[in-house]
Amino acid sequence: MKFSKLFYVLALLSALVAIGLAIAGNKAETGPAVIFLFIALAIAFQGSEKLKGFSYTMVVLSAVSMAMYYPALFKKWGDFDVSVLVVPLIQLIMFGMGTSMSFRDFLGVAKSPTGVVIGVVSHFIIMPLLGFTLAYFSGFEPEIAAGIILIGCSPNGMASNVIAYLAKANVALSITITAVSTSLAPFVTPFLMKFLAGELIEINVWHMMMEIMKMVIFPIAAGLLFNHFFSGKFKWLDKAMPYVSMFGIAFSIVVIAASGRDNLLSIGPLLLLIVLIHNITGYFLGYWSARLFKMKERDCRTVAIEVGMQNGGLATGIAKSLGKLATLGLAAGVFGPLMNVTGSILASWWHKKTPKDEVES
Repeated sequence: MKFSKLFYVLALLSALVAIGLAIAGNKAETGPAVIFLFIALAIAFQGSEKLKGFSYTMVVLSAVSMAMYYPALFKKWGDFDVSVLVVPLIQLIMFGMGTSMSFRDFLGVAKSPTGVVIGVVSHFIIMPLLGFTLAYFSGFEPEIAAGIILIGCSPNGMASNVIAYLAKANVALSITITAVSTSLAPFVTPFLMKFLAGELIEINVWHMMMEIMKMVIFPIAAGLLFNHFFSGKFKWLDKAMPYVSMFGIAFSIVVIAASGRDNLLSIGPLLLLIVLIHNITGYFLGYWSARLFKMKERDCRTVAIEVGMQNGGLATGIAKSLGKLATLGLAAGVFGPLMNVTGSILASWWHKKTPKDEVES
Protein backbone atom coordinates (compact mmCIF):
# COMPACT_ATOMS: atom_id res chain seq x y z
CA MET A 1 0.00 0.00 0.00
CA LYS A 2 2.83 2.39 0.91
CA PHE A 3 4.49 1.40 -2.36
CA SER A 4 1.40 2.50 -4.30
CA LYS A 5 1.17 5.79 -2.40
CA LEU A 6 4.78 6.56 -3.32
CA PHE A 7 3.99 6.22 -7.02
CA TYR A 8 0.82 8.30 -6.69
CA VAL A 9 3.03 11.06 -5.25
CA LEU A 10 5.55 10.62 -8.09
CA ALA A 11 2.71 10.77 -10.62
CA LEU A 12 1.44 14.01 -9.06
CA LEU A 13 4.95 15.53 -9.14
CA SER A 14 5.33 14.49 -12.80
CA ALA A 15 2.00 16.11 -13.65
CA LEU A 16 3.01 19.35 -11.90
CA VAL A 17 6.35 19.40 -13.72
CA ALA A 18 4.64 18.83 -17.08
CA ILE A 19 2.09 21.59 -16.39
CA GLY A 20 4.84 23.96 -15.22
CA LEU A 21 6.93 23.38 -18.33
CA ALA A 22 3.90 23.82 -20.57
CA ILE A 23 2.95 27.13 -18.89
CA ALA A 24 6.55 28.30 -19.23
CA GLY A 25 6.33 27.67 -22.96
CA ASN A 26 8.57 24.60 -22.97
CA LYS A 27 5.99 22.15 -24.29
CA ALA A 28 8.59 20.15 -26.23
CA GLU A 29 10.41 19.43 -22.95
CA THR A 30 7.38 18.03 -21.14
CA GLY A 31 7.85 14.61 -22.78
CA PRO A 32 9.79 12.79 -20.02
CA ALA A 33 7.41 14.10 -17.32
CA VAL A 34 4.29 13.01 -19.23
CA ILE A 35 5.77 9.59 -20.01
CA PHE A 36 6.78 9.01 -16.38
CA LEU A 37 3.34 10.22 -15.20
CA PHE A 38 1.62 7.30 -16.94
CA ILE A 39 4.28 4.79 -15.88
CA ALA A 40 3.90 5.88 -12.24
CA LEU A 41 0.11 5.55 -12.47
CA ALA A 42 0.43 2.08 -14.02
CA ILE A 43 2.52 0.94 -11.05
CA ALA A 44 0.35 2.75 -8.49
CA PHE A 45 -2.85 1.16 -9.86
CA GLN A 46 -1.45 -2.31 -9.14
CA GLY A 47 -2.10 -1.64 -5.46
CA SER A 48 -5.86 -1.27 -5.98
CA GLU A 49 -8.24 -4.05 -6.98
CA LYS A 50 -10.60 -1.48 -8.55
CA LEU A 51 -7.89 0.25 -10.58
CA LYS A 52 -5.62 -2.68 -11.40
CA GLY A 53 -7.41 -3.23 -14.70
CA PHE A 54 -6.35 0.23 -15.88
CA SER A 55 -2.60 -0.44 -15.49
CA TYR A 56 -2.27 -1.79 -19.01
CA THR A 57 -4.05 1.27 -20.42
CA MET A 58 -1.60 3.53 -18.54
CA VAL A 59 1.32 1.61 -20.03
CA VAL A 60 -0.18 2.09 -23.51
CA LEU A 61 -0.67 5.82 -22.88
CA SER A 62 2.94 6.08 -21.71
CA ALA A 63 4.13 4.38 -24.90
CA VAL A 64 1.85 6.56 -27.05
CA SER A 65 3.25 9.67 -25.31
CA MET A 66 6.75 8.48 -26.15
CA ALA A 67 5.70 8.01 -29.78
CA MET A 68 4.19 11.51 -29.91
CA TYR A 69 7.26 13.20 -28.40
CA TYR A 70 9.89 11.02 -30.09
CA PRO A 71 8.22 9.61 -33.25
CA ALA A 72 11.51 8.77 -34.98
CA LEU A 73 12.05 5.93 -32.46
CA PHE A 74 9.00 4.11 -33.82
CA LYS A 75 9.29 4.80 -37.54
CA LYS A 76 12.62 3.37 -38.62
CA TRP A 77 15.43 1.40 -37.03
CA GLY A 78 18.26 2.09 -39.43
CA ASP A 79 16.87 1.09 -42.82
CA PHE A 80 14.15 -1.09 -41.30
CA ASP A 81 10.56 0.20 -41.49
CA VAL A 82 9.08 -0.55 -38.06
CA SER A 83 5.50 -0.61 -39.38
CA VAL A 84 6.33 -3.83 -41.25
CA LEU A 85 5.96 -5.63 -37.89
CA VAL A 86 2.29 -4.64 -37.46
CA VAL A 87 0.70 -7.35 -39.63
CA PRO A 88 2.86 -10.25 -38.31
CA LEU A 89 2.00 -9.18 -34.76
CA ILE A 90 -1.72 -9.13 -35.60
CA GLN A 91 -1.35 -12.64 -37.03
CA LEU A 92 0.43 -13.77 -33.86
CA ILE A 93 -2.38 -12.28 -31.74
CA MET A 94 -4.99 -14.11 -33.84
CA PHE A 95 -3.03 -17.35 -33.50
CA GLY A 96 -3.09 -16.81 -29.73
CA MET A 97 -6.84 -16.25 -29.91
CA GLY A 98 -7.14 -19.56 -31.76
CA THR A 99 -5.11 -21.43 -29.14
CA SER A 100 -7.49 -20.19 -26.44
CA MET A 101 -10.50 -21.49 -28.37
CA SER A 102 -11.77 -24.91 -29.37
CA PHE A 103 -14.14 -26.19 -32.01
CA ARG A 104 -16.70 -26.57 -29.20
CA ASP A 105 -16.92 -22.78 -28.96
CA PHE A 106 -18.62 -22.70 -32.34
CA LEU A 107 -21.21 -25.20 -31.11
CA GLY A 108 -22.53 -22.31 -29.02
CA VAL A 109 -24.37 -21.20 -32.16
CA ALA A 110 -26.52 -24.31 -31.93
CA LYS A 111 -27.03 -23.97 -28.16
CA SER A 112 -27.96 -20.28 -28.23
CA PRO A 113 -28.72 -19.33 -31.85
CA THR A 114 -30.98 -16.39 -31.00
CA GLY A 115 -28.44 -14.64 -28.79
CA VAL A 116 -25.60 -15.21 -31.24
CA VAL A 117 -27.60 -14.00 -34.25
CA ILE A 118 -28.84 -10.89 -32.41
CA GLY A 119 -25.33 -10.14 -31.13
CA VAL A 120 -23.57 -10.57 -34.48
CA VAL A 121 -26.24 -8.83 -36.59
CA SER A 122 -26.54 -5.94 -34.12
CA HIS A 123 -22.78 -5.53 -34.16
CA PHE A 124 -22.46 -5.43 -37.94
CA ILE A 125 -25.42 -3.03 -38.30
CA ILE A 126 -25.04 -0.62 -35.38
CA MET A 127 -21.29 0.06 -35.40
CA PRO A 128 -20.82 0.49 -39.18
CA LEU A 129 -23.80 2.85 -39.45
CA LEU A 130 -22.65 4.81 -36.40
CA GLY A 131 -19.17 5.03 -37.90
CA PHE A 132 -20.57 6.23 -41.22
CA THR A 133 -22.74 8.89 -39.54
CA LEU A 134 -19.91 10.19 -37.35
CA ALA A 135 -17.46 10.19 -40.26
CA TYR A 136 -19.94 12.11 -42.42
CA PHE A 137 -20.31 14.91 -39.88
CA SER A 138 -16.67 14.93 -38.70
CA GLY A 139 -15.30 17.17 -41.43
CA PHE A 140 -12.09 15.10 -41.52
CA GLU A 141 -10.16 14.43 -44.70
CA PRO A 142 -11.45 11.33 -46.56
CA GLU A 143 -8.85 8.78 -45.39
CA ILE A 144 -9.18 9.72 -41.71
CA ALA A 145 -13.00 9.73 -41.97
CA ALA A 146 -12.85 6.32 -43.65
CA GLY A 147 -10.84 5.10 -40.65
CA ILE A 148 -13.83 5.83 -38.39
CA ILE A 149 -15.98 3.69 -40.67
CA LEU A 150 -13.30 0.98 -40.73
CA ILE A 151 -13.24 0.59 -36.95
CA GLY A 152 -17.04 0.38 -37.08
CA CYS A 153 -16.93 -2.36 -39.72
CA SER A 154 -14.42 -4.47 -37.78
CA PRO A 155 -15.46 -7.54 -35.74
CA ASN A 156 -15.75 -7.71 -31.95
CA GLY A 157 -12.80 -6.79 -29.78
CA MET A 158 -10.84 -9.63 -28.17
CA ALA A 159 -10.99 -7.91 -24.78
CA SER A 160 -14.80 -8.21 -24.78
CA ASN A 161 -14.70 -11.70 -23.25
CA VAL A 162 -12.77 -10.45 -20.20
CA ILE A 163 -15.06 -7.44 -19.84
CA ALA A 164 -18.11 -9.73 -20.10
CA TYR A 165 -16.76 -11.85 -17.25
CA LEU A 166 -16.16 -8.80 -15.05
CA ALA A 167 -19.62 -7.41 -15.87
CA LYS A 168 -21.40 -10.62 -14.76
CA ALA A 169 -22.55 -11.12 -18.34
CA ASN A 170 -22.88 -14.38 -20.31
CA VAL A 171 -19.24 -15.28 -21.02
CA ALA A 172 -20.08 -18.34 -23.14
CA LEU A 173 -22.30 -16.19 -25.37
CA SER A 174 -19.58 -13.51 -25.50
CA ILE A 175 -16.97 -16.03 -26.69
CA THR A 176 -19.33 -17.42 -29.32
CA ILE A 177 -20.30 -14.00 -30.70
CA THR A 178 -16.62 -13.00 -30.87
CA ALA A 179 -15.71 -16.25 -32.66
CA VAL A 180 -18.55 -15.95 -35.19
CA SER A 181 -18.09 -12.23 -35.94
CA THR A 182 -14.33 -12.68 -36.32
CA SER A 183 -14.88 -15.62 -38.69
CA LEU A 184 -17.34 -13.55 -40.75
CA ALA A 185 -15.07 -10.49 -40.90
CA PRO A 186 -13.21 -11.46 -44.12
CA PHE A 187 -16.54 -11.54 -45.94
CA VAL A 188 -18.58 -8.85 -44.17
CA THR A 189 -16.01 -6.10 -43.48
CA PRO A 190 -14.85 -5.57 -47.13
CA PHE A 191 -18.42 -5.28 -48.44
CA LEU A 192 -19.44 -2.91 -45.64
CA MET A 193 -16.36 -0.77 -46.34
CA LYS A 194 -17.12 -0.74 -50.07
CA PHE A 195 -20.72 0.28 -49.42
CA LEU A 196 -20.10 2.87 -46.67
CA ALA A 197 -16.60 4.20 -47.42
CA GLY A 198 -16.28 3.56 -51.15
CA GLU A 199 -16.70 7.27 -51.95
CA LEU A 200 -13.96 8.26 -49.48
CA ILE A 201 -11.20 5.84 -50.46
CA GLU A 202 -10.71 3.20 -53.12
CA ILE A 203 -11.79 -0.20 -51.80
CA ASN A 204 -10.77 -3.41 -53.57
CA VAL A 205 -13.14 -5.92 -51.97
CA TRP A 206 -11.23 -9.00 -53.11
CA HIS A 207 -7.85 -7.62 -51.97
CA MET A 208 -9.22 -6.61 -48.55
CA MET A 209 -10.93 -9.99 -48.20
CA MET A 210 -7.67 -11.85 -48.83
CA GLU A 211 -5.72 -9.57 -46.46
CA ILE A 212 -8.22 -10.23 -43.66
CA MET A 213 -8.13 -13.96 -44.42
CA LYS A 214 -4.33 -13.87 -43.99
CA MET A 215 -4.58 -11.87 -40.77
CA VAL A 216 -7.57 -13.63 -39.20
CA ILE A 217 -8.78 -16.93 -40.62
CA PHE A 218 -5.46 -18.67 -41.31
CA PRO A 219 -3.83 -17.78 -37.94
CA ILE A 220 -7.00 -18.62 -35.95
CA ALA A 221 -7.37 -21.92 -37.84
CA ALA A 222 -3.72 -22.73 -37.06
CA GLY A 223 -4.35 -21.85 -33.38
CA LEU A 224 -7.46 -24.04 -33.25
CA LEU A 225 -5.56 -27.00 -34.72
CA PHE A 226 -2.67 -26.39 -32.34
CA ASN A 227 -5.09 -26.37 -29.38
CA HIS A 228 -6.86 -29.50 -30.65
CA PHE A 229 -3.70 -31.59 -31.04
CA PHE A 230 -1.41 -30.10 -28.38
CA SER A 231 -3.83 -28.89 -25.68
CA GLY A 232 -2.13 -28.87 -22.27
CA LYS A 233 1.29 -29.84 -23.65
CA PHE A 234 2.64 -26.30 -23.85
CA LYS A 235 1.35 -24.61 -20.70
CA TRP A 236 3.98 -21.89 -21.01
CA LEU A 237 2.33 -20.85 -24.28
CA ASP A 238 -1.07 -20.43 -22.57
CA LYS A 239 0.56 -18.13 -20.00
CA ALA A 240 2.64 -16.22 -22.57
CA MET A 241 0.00 -15.50 -25.25
CA PRO A 242 -2.05 -12.94 -23.27
CA TYR A 243 1.13 -10.91 -22.72
CA VAL A 244 2.13 -11.30 -26.37
CA SER A 245 -1.33 -10.07 -27.36
CA MET A 246 -1.11 -7.06 -25.04
CA PHE A 247 2.34 -6.21 -26.41
CA GLY A 248 1.18 -6.61 -30.00
CA ILE A 249 -1.84 -4.34 -29.54
CA ALA A 250 0.21 -1.73 -27.67
CA PHE A 251 2.98 -1.83 -30.28
CA SER A 252 0.49 -1.36 -33.13
CA ILE A 253 -1.07 1.64 -31.39
CA VAL A 254 2.37 3.19 -30.80
CA VAL A 255 3.40 2.76 -34.45
CA ILE A 256 0.13 4.41 -35.54
CA ALA A 257 0.73 7.31 -33.13
CA ALA A 258 4.26 7.83 -34.49
CA SER A 259 3.17 7.55 -38.14
CA GLY A 260 0.13 9.81 -37.75
CA ARG A 261 1.65 12.21 -35.21
CA ASP A 262 1.04 15.37 -37.23
CA ASN A 263 -2.58 14.40 -37.93
CA LEU A 264 -3.17 13.54 -34.27
CA LEU A 265 -1.78 16.88 -33.12
CA SER A 266 -4.22 18.73 -35.35
CA ILE A 267 -7.39 16.64 -34.90
CA GLY A 268 -6.64 14.59 -31.76
CA PRO A 269 -9.25 16.09 -29.37
CA LEU A 270 -12.06 15.94 -31.93
CA LEU A 271 -11.13 12.40 -33.00
CA LEU A 272 -11.07 11.34 -29.34
CA LEU A 273 -14.57 12.78 -28.84
CA ILE A 274 -15.94 11.08 -31.97
CA VAL A 275 -14.43 7.72 -31.03
CA LEU A 276 -15.83 8.06 -27.49
CA ILE A 277 -19.32 8.75 -28.87
CA HIS A 278 -18.97 5.79 -31.24
CA ASN A 279 -17.93 3.45 -28.43
CA ILE A 280 -20.46 4.52 -25.78
CA THR A 281 -23.38 4.69 -28.23
CA GLY A 282 -22.45 1.17 -29.32
CA TYR A 283 -22.84 -0.07 -25.75
CA PHE A 284 -26.19 1.71 -25.39
CA LEU A 285 -27.74 0.60 -28.67
CA GLY A 286 -26.33 -2.92 -28.30
CA TYR A 287 -27.96 -3.28 -24.90
CA TRP A 288 -31.34 -2.04 -26.09
CA SER A 289 -31.28 -4.09 -29.29
CA ALA A 290 -31.09 -7.16 -27.01
CA ARG A 291 -33.81 -5.80 -24.71
CA LEU A 292 -35.99 -5.32 -27.77
CA PHE A 293 -35.93 -9.09 -28.26
CA LYS A 294 -36.62 -9.65 -24.54
CA MET A 295 -33.29 -11.33 -23.84
CA LYS A 296 -32.16 -11.97 -20.26
CA GLU A 297 -30.23 -9.25 -18.46
CA ARG A 298 -26.93 -11.19 -18.61
CA ASP A 299 -27.36 -11.63 -22.36
CA CYS A 300 -28.27 -7.96 -22.82
CA ARG A 301 -25.05 -6.98 -21.08
CA THR A 302 -23.15 -9.37 -23.32
CA VAL A 303 -24.60 -7.94 -26.54
CA ALA A 304 -23.89 -4.39 -25.31
CA ILE A 305 -20.24 -5.25 -24.72
CA GLU A 306 -19.89 -7.20 -27.97
CA VAL A 307 -21.40 -4.37 -30.00
CA GLY A 308 -19.43 -1.56 -28.36
CA MET A 309 -15.98 -3.18 -28.38
CA GLN A 310 -14.16 -3.45 -31.71
CA ASN A 311 -11.07 -5.29 -32.93
CA GLY A 312 -8.76 -2.30 -33.27
CA GLY A 313 -5.80 -4.57 -33.99
CA LEU A 314 -7.44 -5.96 -37.13
CA ALA A 315 -8.45 -2.46 -38.28
CA THR A 316 -4.82 -1.41 -37.83
CA GLY A 317 -3.63 -4.37 -39.89
CA ILE A 318 -6.09 -3.52 -42.67
CA ALA A 319 -4.91 0.10 -42.69
CA LYS A 320 -1.29 -1.09 -42.92
CA SER A 321 -2.07 -3.54 -45.72
CA LEU A 322 -3.61 -0.63 -47.69
CA GLY A 323 -0.55 1.55 -47.05
CA LYS A 324 -2.59 4.11 -45.10
CA LEU A 325 -1.52 3.49 -41.49
CA ALA A 326 -1.00 7.19 -40.69
CA THR A 327 -4.54 8.16 -41.75
CA LEU A 328 -6.88 5.17 -42.10
CA GLY A 329 -5.44 3.63 -38.93
CA LEU A 330 -5.81 6.67 -36.65
CA ALA A 331 -9.34 5.96 -35.40
CA ALA A 332 -8.37 2.36 -34.58
CA GLY A 333 -5.33 3.61 -32.66
CA VAL A 334 -7.54 5.83 -30.50
CA PHE A 335 -10.43 3.36 -30.17
CA GLY A 336 -8.29 0.53 -28.74
CA PRO A 337 -7.10 2.14 -25.48
CA LEU A 338 -10.33 4.11 -25.05
CA MET A 339 -12.64 1.07 -25.22
CA ASN A 340 -10.56 -0.67 -22.54
CA VAL A 341 -11.14 2.29 -20.22
CA THR A 342 -14.88 2.60 -20.92
CA GLY A 343 -15.32 -1.18 -20.91
CA SER A 344 -13.63 -1.48 -17.52
CA ILE A 345 -15.81 1.29 -16.08
CA LEU A 346 -18.98 -0.33 -17.44
CA ALA A 347 -17.89 -3.73 -16.12
CA SER A 348 -17.21 -2.29 -12.65
CA TRP A 349 -20.66 -0.69 -12.57
CA TRP A 350 -22.47 -3.86 -13.71
CA HIS A 351 -20.35 -6.06 -11.43
CA LYS A 352 -21.99 -4.41 -8.41
CA LYS A 353 -25.48 -5.05 -9.79
CA THR A 354 -26.87 -8.59 -9.88
CA PRO A 355 -29.03 -9.02 -13.02
CA LYS A 356 -32.66 -8.13 -12.16
CA ASP A 357 -34.16 -11.32 -13.62
CA GLU A 358 -31.90 -13.39 -11.36
CA VAL A 359 -32.98 -11.44 -8.27
CA GLU A 360 -36.66 -11.83 -9.16
CA SER A 361 -36.31 -15.58 -9.74
